[in-house]
Amino acid sequence: MSEHHIALSWEKGEGPFTYETYPRNHTISFKKGQQTLIASSSPAYRGDGGKPDPEDLLVAALSSCHMLSFLAIAAKKRLTVHSYRDDAVGFLENDSSDGKGGKLWIARVILRPHVVIDADAETLAHIHHSAHEACFIANSVKTQVSLEPR
Repeated sequence: MSEHHIALSWEKGEGPFTYETYPRNHTISFKKGQQTLIASSSPAYRGDGGKPDPEDLLVAALSSCHMLSFLAIAAKKRLTVHSYRDDAVGFLENDSSDGKGGKLWIARVILRPHVVIDADAETLAHIHHSAHEACFIANSVKTQVSLEPR
């Protein structure tokens, strides 16, 4: 139905290429003419804590997709949304039962949307459920995505 292109760019720079010293910052460009983002790895992996890391970007994509699905559904129902905020959190976990070995992955993401809308609690819950079902990103990952509306 559609294609989504990015351009990622990284360069070694002047320093030596060792695990301890190579730069983690890289640029991600979204389509020609759109904003360029500077990302890094997590500080736990010698990255720049002032930049988003891939894990942050996954949580942001899930939150953004849910919000956009929510807004579309509310608009189609002719309900006015006055504001939408989310304090989402993702959990990097080890997939082995003993926490050793195994693979690290974003196992869970909790979305905590706070929505001001002209609707009752039951309608709000129904729209959240529908938005979760419609979210392209949530449908694309094995990560457990749950909602704790506020």
